[in-house]
Amino acid sequence: MGKTAFLFPGQGSQAVGMGRLAFNESTRARECFQQADEILGFPLSRLCFEGPEDELRLTANAQPAILTASIALYRMMEDQIVEPDFVAGHSLGEYSALVAAGALSFEEALKTVRQRGMLMEEAVPAGRGAMSAVLGLDRGMVDQICHEISNEHGVVQPANYNCPGQLVISGEKKAVDTAGERMKEAGARRVIPLSVSGPFHSSLMKPAADRMKEVLEQLAIQDAKIPVIVNVSARQQTKSGSIRHALIQQVASPVLWEDSIRRMLDEGVDTFVEIGPGNVLTGLVRKIQRGVRAVSVQDGESMRKALEKMV
Repeated sequence: MGKTAFLFPGQGSQAVGMGRLAFNESTRARECFQQADEILGFPLSRLCFEGPEDELRLTANAQPAILTASIALYRMMEDQIVEPDFVAGHSLGEYSALVAAGALSFEEALKTVRQRGMLMEEAVPAGRGAMSAVLGLDRGMVDQICHEISNEHGVVQPANYNCPGQLVISGEKKAVDTAGERMKEAGARRVIPLSVSGPFHSSLMKPAADRMKEVLEQLAIQDAKIPVIVNVSARQQTKSGSIRHALIQQVASPVLWEDSIRRMLDEGVDTFVEIGPGNVLTGLVRKIQRGVRAVSVQDGESMRKALEKMV
């Protein structure tokens, strides 16, 4: 019998209305949103359900909002599912994965990602950094061009290895733009500037990483009950010390998402369940391994369909 992995989305998956159906359908999901409002001291649930979109998109709001929507859905599913064999989350989603694995309490995770979002927004002055998605170019060429441009024009680095032919680069705006042009010349199908508030997962995030280190060193992290495939190494971790170290590194390091999925495939995973707003990770899994079972849970109906496929 195959194994199952639960996946949790990261920043960019937020959308006005996320979590509303779960809130209406599930007492446990409703309690999760109500707990978040109380912990943060402002109506995060209303921001999730009603917007405005520009306020929800702010990093300091988007991160706790996505975490809350994801854990609300997880709580809705929790009593009806068999424990997964692995969990993983894309960037911010790693915190949701750690809550599901029992390594972090929801309250501690929520407070931490709120701080994480604020520190990431503050790390680089507005307008200095940028990120772009690169489509249709292999990772070796992306790595090579980033290295060449960094020597000539400033910092630009791979930030997300999402799936074959879909990577994200991050760094100083001029260097990112120049690298994008060079990548199009090298055969990239498209290079798409991303609407983000900073050059995430690049060395420019080191000020945020240093301050997050202080936050994370005070965070109560337990050993995980379920193996967590961490972004920075694509390896499974269960020990609290290793998890803490991975979270500290994560802010200024690339997200090895394709590698993480391949690691789980190698471990025998044949069913991937994305829990949280959007279905980006489901699409990435299918591009990494055609024919694999991948489903997205965003409300009660999609949860029921997912449970049918998991039987």
